[in-house]
Amino acid sequence: MNNNMNGLTHFDEQGNARMVDVGEKAETDRIAVAHGFITVNQEVFEAISLGTAKKGDVLGVARVAGIMGAKRTSELIPLCHGLMLTKCAVDFVLHEERFSVEAVCTVKTQGKTGVEMEALTGVNIALLTIYDMCKAMDRGMILSDICLLKKDGGKSGLYEKDLGSRGTDYER
Repeated sequence: MNNNMNGLTHFDEQGNARMVDVGEKAETDRIAVAHGFITVNQEVFEAISLGTAKKGDVLGVARVAGIMGAKRTSELIPLCHGLMLTKCAVDFVLHEERFSVEAVCTVKTQGKTGVEMEALTGVNIALLTIYDMCKAMDRGMILSDICLLKKDGGKSGLYEKDLGSRGTDYER
């Protein structure tokens, strides 16, 4: 089976997993932005937005956790390269009409490979931290719509997800 010929770069000609060799690639400025949502009950939403959760500042802790997760992506995803991040920011948008919190992670580097996995990991860890800090009040919280919104840099250039009516303010 020749997966390499099908564009799956994390496999060699025999179908074995491998880390992609980026040694010959040019260093460029790279950016990735990802987002996702956690939908909670009204009690949790109010505790998060008012800062009254028993475990403390939910969004503050989730922000730091998301940044830490993005920085440690190569330790969590087996074939990811370890990267020197030049920026990592995790921001939140509260959507009161649907009792959800949107996490947005923006990651930048100057290097030979992109930061999409770091942005996606940052979002996931931030949302999981919200779940962990609020699970005593609502075990039915739902994580959803986690996706890459934007990536730029490197040979493939700019990608921006078409969100239609489900947009977000992610230019940070």
